Amino acid sequence: MRTGLIAKKVGMSRVFAADGAQVPVTVLQLDGCQVVAVRTKDKNGYTAVQLGSGKRKAKNVVKPLRGQYAQAKIEPKAKLVEFRVAEDALLDVGAELSAAHFIAGQLVDVVGTTIGKGYAGAMKRWNFRGLEASHGVSVSHRSPGSTGNRQDPGRTFKGKKMAGNLGAERVTQQSLKIVSTDAERGLIFIRGSVPGSKGSFVLVSDSKKHPRPKDVPFPAGLKTSAQPTAEAEAKKD
Repeated sequence: MRTGLIAKKVGMSRVFAADGAQVPVTVLQLDGCQVVAVRTKDKNGYTAVQLGSGKRKAKNVVKPLRGQYAQAKIEPKAKLVEFRVAEDALLDVGAELSAAHFIAGQLVDVVGTTIGKGYAGAMKRWNFRGLEASHGVSVSHRSPGSTGNRQDPGRTFKGKKMAGNLGAERVTQQSLKIVSTDAERGLIFIRGSVPGSKGSFVLVSDSKKHPRPKDVPFPAGLKTSAQPTAEAEAKKD
């Protein structure tokens, strides 16, 4: 079991397949995804990797976390997440992960917070059909209808689908296909949509329902300093 990645949702676009077909994709970008700490079985009772992504001003970070970042010699991160991993998949503190962690054609699970849409009625929230447009119905065309029973039990059961807050909840979409990756720019292109608004952080990990491809990097796809960056190439020219 490998670690996942913390990525930022850039937005949606499209790419063209070899046969010319248009493929809708969601573009995710890695923003300094680094290993901040590791959890070992001897010390913590379980094995995990703590990743950080993005940037945050030190004055906006609580003191315990500031000490943790200082000990790891890493700048404060905007997002901090733990991923459970196998003992042989632990990484060194400070290692930066690359978009090459995943490969084209691989299936992944994506976790994000859906877009909040505020208070919504039953038709929008639960896809109710509503009441009749005629035959004596007036004013209450979009009402949910009856929510309870008769005198027995004489109450509305908990969990009844009614009007309420829509969105702004943690959602996992499974078995999404990776169309391609760009390690140099830190981009991941996933087929279809993923939960979350533009600029929000999402968690991408190997699919739990499908076996991991044999040619994916293990324990992780790391960003090495030996790889030339675009800025370095421009300076050479």
